[in-house]
Amino acid sequence: MRNYPLHDLNADDFENLTTLICRKILGEAVIPFAKGTDGGRDGKFIGKANCIPSESQPWEGQIVIQAKHTTKVNASCSDPEFQKILRSDVLPAIERLKSVGKITHYLLFTNRKLTGIQDEKIEDLNNGNTGIPNIVIGLEKIQQWLKSYPDVVREAKLRDLLNPLQFDESDLKEIITLIHKAIPEDKELENAIHDLTFIDKNKKNELNKLSQEYFDDVIKKHYIYFDFIKTFLSDPINTKIKDLYEDTIDELNAKIAIFRNEYAAFENILEELYDHVISSNPDLKFKKRLVRVFLNYMYCSCDIGKKEL
Repeated sequence: MRNYPLHDLNADDFENLTTLICRKILGEAVIPFAKGTDGGRDGKFIGKANCIPSESQPWEGQIVIQAKHTTKVNASCSDPEFQKILRSDVLPAIERLKSVGKITHYLLFTNRKLTGIQDEKIEDLNNGNTGIPNIVIGLEKIQQWLKSYPDVVREAKLRDLLNPLQFDESDLKEIITLIHKAIPEDKELENAIHDLTFIDKNKKNELNKLSQEYFDDVIKKHYIYFDFIKTFLSDPINTKIKDLYEDTIDELNAKIAIFRNEYAAFENILEELYDHVISSNPDLKFKKRLVRVFLNYMYCSCDIGKKEL
């Protein structure tokens, strides 16, 4: 299932999403606060939580809820900007609420990525300075809850954030990672014989409304990779990888068939698919070229796009 690009929300919408999730994990008695000076809290819950930190040992007391949103793609809790927020905003807020008896537990939601090491550091920082039990809820856990609570997705209208061609790119990522390890140097590829007889390029481009300029300037320069990819996927030792590839093109063809009319030219589809894969996988930073190579290979081998009228 696809992840939701929560960085495309605004701060108010993210606070609303946080409240909706908290109604699930804490209880219906969650009270959101209106926009404005929040005194270090966007909402509160008084009572026994449903399942935080667990169903067997739930928190009970005055649980303060705070949401910290960012519009930055692939932001992390380890970023200096967020560390500054923790020290200059979060800690003083917890200390103030503690001094007036308005907090026993603290929940911090953020749409930033959270590693296990960073999670420990943040909770230790807050607990060590304030003595208040606290939990940081990062992007990964929020996405997990959204898969479990489809009614939250509907009420928060998160489906509006999804581009129609978004897909589960994890299989493609695995293929690219494995190909990246096996692919020879460009000089070796340039000496290969490039068999593209499986495609009538002009007919293919005309059927799919892909411009000659895009084909000449973007796709053709990747020809040198195509024989290697074709051979690699055909090798019996790579059967599992070929299966991943077949699953990927099956999903892509379904998406393209449904939403094709929303795009004037097929290159717009290829570019949106590329952007989705790259934005969802920052660890492909040094493999970006192969993402585009594979999408172009899929097109030229007639695995995606129209083959006939």
